[in-house]
Amino acid sequence: MSITAQAFASPGLTSAEVEERRRNGLTNDVPERASRSVRDIVRANVFTRINAILGVLFILVMATGSIIDGMFGLLIVANSAVGIIQEVRAKKTLDDLAIVGQAKPVVRRDGQATEVAPQEVVLDDIIELGPGDQIVVDGEVVEAELLEVDESLLTGEADPIDKSAGAQVMSGSYVVSGSGAYRATKVGKDAYAAKLAEEASKFTLVNSELRNGINTILKVITYLLIPAGLLSIYNQLVSSKEQWRPAVNGMVAALVPMVPEGLVLMTSIAFAVGVVRLGRRQCLVQELPAIEGLARVDVVCADKTGTLTENGMRLAEIRPVDASGTVGEENGDDELRRVLAALAADDPRPNASVLAIKEALPDAPGWKSTGVAPFSSAKKWSGLSYGEHGNWLLGAPDVLLDPTTDTAITAQDIGAQGLRVLLLASSDRPVDAADAPGQVTPRALVVLEQRVRPDARDTLEYFASQNVDIKVISGDNAVSVGAVASSLGLPGGDHAMDARKLPSDQNELADVLDHQTTFGRVRPDQKRAMVSALQSRGHTVAMTGDGVNDVLALKDSDIGVAMGAGSPATRAVAQIVLLDNKFATLPYVVAEGRRVIGNIERVSNLFLTKTVYSVVLAFLIGIAGVGSQIFHYEAIGYPFLPRHVTIAAWFTIGIPAFILSLAPNNERARTGFVGRVMRLAIPSGVVIGVTTFISYLLAYQGPDATETEKVQAGTTALITLLIIAVWVLAIVARPWVWWKVLLVAGSVAGYVILFSLPFTREFFKLDPSNIGLTTAAFVLGGIGVVLVELAWWVSARLRGEKHQLLPAVGEQE
Repeated sequence: MSITAQAFASPGLTSAEVEERRRNGLTNDVPERASRSVRDIVRANVFTRINAILGVLFILVMATGSIIDGMFGLLIVANSAVGIIQEVRAKKTLDDLAIVGQAKPVVRRDGQATEVAPQEVVLDDIIELGPGDQIVVDGEVVEAELLEVDESLLTGEADPIDKSAGAQVMSGSYVVSGSGAYRATKVGKDAYAAKLAEEASKFTLVNSELRNGINTILKVITYLLIPAGLLSIYNQLVSSKEQWRPAVNGMVAALVPMVPEGLVLMTSIAFAVGVVRLGRRQCLVQELPAIEGLARVDVVCADKTGTLTENGMRLAEIRPVDASGTVGEENGDDELRRVLAALAADDPRPNASVLAIKEALPDAPGWKSTGVAPFSSAKKWSGLSYGEHGNWLLGAPDVLLDPTTDTAITAQDIGAQGLRVLLLASSDRPVDAADAPGQVTPRALVVLEQRVRPDARDTLEYFASQNVDIKVISGDNAVSVGAVASSLGLPGGDHAMDARKLPSDQNELADVLDHQTTFGRVRPDQKRAMVSALQSRGHTVAMTGDGVNDVLALKDSDIGVAMGAGSPATRAVAQIVLLDNKFATLPYVVAEGRRVIGNIERVSNLFLTKTVYSVVLAFLIGIAGVGSQIFHYEAIGYPFLPRHVTIAAWFTIGIPAFILSLAPNNERARTGFVGRVMRLAIPSGVVIGVTTFISYLLAYQGPDATETEKVQAGTTALITLLIIAVWVLAIVARPWVWWKVLLVAGSVAGYVILFSLPFTREFFKLDPSNIGLTTAAFVLGGIGVVLVELAWWVSARLRGEKHQLLPAVGEQE
């Protein structure tokens, strides 16, 4: 986008000079996103801990020549393929959105100011700066008008730093106030913040309680596999005196179900699908753990302008103020209109208010400015001096005037109607004087109409229904902020608090925040302090914003949410960018986070229950084998073949877990994932393991049993296991709705078919024809169902939850 040409002190490079630097490689060739390459994605999904374990076991089974029993090896392919496909898809979504949402610096070339992509900047380019602009490469300031730069993202120093001509600026910092231009002296990988930016924007799943918890569980399982494997080998080869082939098959059948192979797969799918779904809503997730973080949010701090109201405004009226301070009605005072037109035309980086004035008053008088004072959030006013035409200020009435004056009171009354009010005033000294603004004489109240977003009320109501508190924090007049909040039905909006009266002590500030919801005249440092005060009370805080004054608070909040039309600085520090600039998108983001986290926790109960019962069964049979050598009784082999454990997972875990992982889920996530899941999985797993072991003992006919009797014994144990495992699925699926009932019924039907058809009975070595043993299996299965139900009931009561709800995560549908 080309900006109107004007006479520049530093006109910038010519097209020929730019092309020469490109040929010489002097470009800002840092990737737009440091997302993992496809090769890295493939490597990360193939060479995993789970694939390594399953790969070794698969090789052992293949060595026995039993290809059918190696079906679990398909899990290696499935884990890798689905993970790769989903992550590549998510990578493409993220990268495409990143290009849309990236900051575009304005460079001067051939005497024109033009927006370019960051990677198109070349060495020696002249880059313009204004409030909120991010500095994309290192450079030297060549022009400065009260230029202040915040380098806190690089140095940790929160105070803005004055930059005059000749000063150095570093990439990764941003402009707080003023304007200017700088020459690019270091581009690409030479720039100070290039590596930091690359590292910060990586496509990653780290720093996630969920992922860390799953990795912890996998490590424990890896350690359990060693003694379980040794016990199984000893029992199969020594105690049971089986041949090496059935012994290896028995050992593999014992170890494979211990690995929650689908848990990592489901986690990867859920995160990736979440990214793609949010991408379709023009939501850029810059860090994947942000999806998890939003699921835990219980307080949203929302800015008013650009969040609850639309960015655009309209000049409604200009109300002159006479010498006595009395505010008149709208009139056609040409002098005031010329002054406002001049101020709007000469503002190099107009905000939404100034743009509204510029749109309404496009005919500037062409006065020559002799002094400039850019707007900043700290002082709440801007100004220009025009020599003989006077010194003019435009800013907040309650800041520039004594609040007790008639003009200030009238401004407050107008603001109480939800309108934005600015004061046009003259000053007795240049606006860039050290003691500016000096003596202020009010000349007019400039009234602007703010358009409340039509979907803002629905968004606030959604958060209220989800027990998420909303705090409206704005730099605008408190009365005006309260009027907007009150019009949207926000509780407490009708008595907004002026932040200038807020305490500085964190505990006292937290007490105020516990009872107040709406705040006006909030300084940037106060926004940051308010976020910290809320966090000190254990809240998980999301901060939304679009202006440079929101950057510090966005950076310190648990989840920073920036508007796509906001300043580049806010987009740089936020974890989530709403590219469509719609506050109404945020509920979808929160809902997606809750769906992902809640469902992963839900299906974790299925996978880890299987792990627990497999460990229990393996150790019981192994210990029984060791005991047979000591007490001289007949040892028993492992009841299942690898093909049995494969089909056991099909309809109790695999297919249901995939469906449940994509289901709706609106319960706010909580900390303590590992402990909570294991408290539920361990009792269920122990019940299944013990009852299956008992069932097998009842059916086992000794080492001299016929092949038919061995198959019947294994089938008896498998029926007991499946009955209880399907009931665990039914519990995890609660609260029941029609499709969940169908899901559980479908699982039952799947096993009925497997046990009924002659082909599948032969293929999977199933024989339920012994009525006595099958009856015993059903009786033990029923006992197991009662015990599992009792265990879950006790667990729910201990946590104070209603039994009919899913103990780990509730659901609203």
